[in-house]
Amino acid sequence: MDAVLPHELPDAALLRKYQAKGGYADCYVTEVTGAVSHAEFVEAFYTTALFNVERALLGAFASRPSTDLQASQLAAGQADSFAAWRVEDRSTDQLLLADFTGGTRSWLMVSPAEGAGGEVRTRLYFGSAVVPKADARTGERKMGAAFRALLGFHRLYSRQLLKAAQSRILAGRKPK
Repeated sequence: MDAVLPHELPDAALLRKYQAKGGYADCYVTEVTGAVSHAEFVEAFYTTALFNVERALLGAFASRPSTDLQASQLAAGQADSFAAWRVEDRSTDQLLLADFTGGTRSWLMVSPAEGAGGEVRTRLYFGSAVVPKADARTGERKMGAAFRALLGFHRLYSRQLLKAAQSRILAGRKPK
C-alpha cells in the first residue's frame, strides 16, 4: 500500500479518547517496506519540506519557531514540546500532541505489517482531533463554523503530510 487512505482509529490509539468524547477525530494510513521505528517516523514527519512550511508560518505568525534538531529531540523522547505543540501522551509506538490553544491534537503511530510472501512492512498512521468548544449561550459543546469550512482542506493536507513523511522515509533508504 503506497497510497494514503482514511482508516478507522486502531483500538489502542491514544487519539481515540477524543472521538469517544464527541470530538472530531480522523486517521490516515500508509505503509513502507521494512521496519521503521516510531522515532524515525516522527522525525521524518516533522522535517518534511511540506511541514517546514507550516513550521515557518507558526514561527512567523504565532511566535512558535522550531528546528529540525527540535523535531529530532521530540522523536527521540528528549523533548516534551515542539513548535506549537506539547506532548500529551506517548508510548513506544505512539505520540499524541496537543496544540498550545488546547483545541486540536495530532497523533502519530507505527505498527508492523506483513506484505506478500512474508515481506516486513511498517504501517504509518497520522490522525488529528478537534475538541468541541462550549457554546457561550447554551453551554452545548459543538464544532464551530471555521471547523466545517476548513475540514476539506484539513483532510487533503493530512494526506499530503503523511505522503511526504512516507516519501522522506523511503528516500532515506535508497542506496547512495
